Amino acid sequence: MSDFAAIRSSYVQAAYSKAAETKPKPADANPATADFSTMVSNAAAQAVETVRTGDQMAIAGLNGQAGLQQVVEATMAMESTVQVSVALRDKLVEAYQDIMRMPI
Repeated sequence: MSDFAAIRSSYVQAAYSKAAETKPKPADANPATADFSTMVSNAAAQAVETVRTGDQMAIAGLNGQAGLQQVVEATMAMESTVQVSVALRDKLVEAYQDIMRMPI
């Protein structure tokens, strides 16, 4: 079980570092011209940034540098982002399993 936590932790750290390196390009700002992979990439980067902001705000709240309302708002945004991400992952896994069950 601890191996799974270590793997999951390494994926989260990799996503954090990749999101820090990824900057949206001006061409990607227009959703009408962006392809699906760019849209998913941007959404993932925004989700990671929301989680990172929530973490930073929680730390600032513990240090007394942020108000309670700011901490709660950031935490609620982070929680809803995580819930949407988990639901999306579950749907993708379900779709993959359905494809793998299809007869050839």
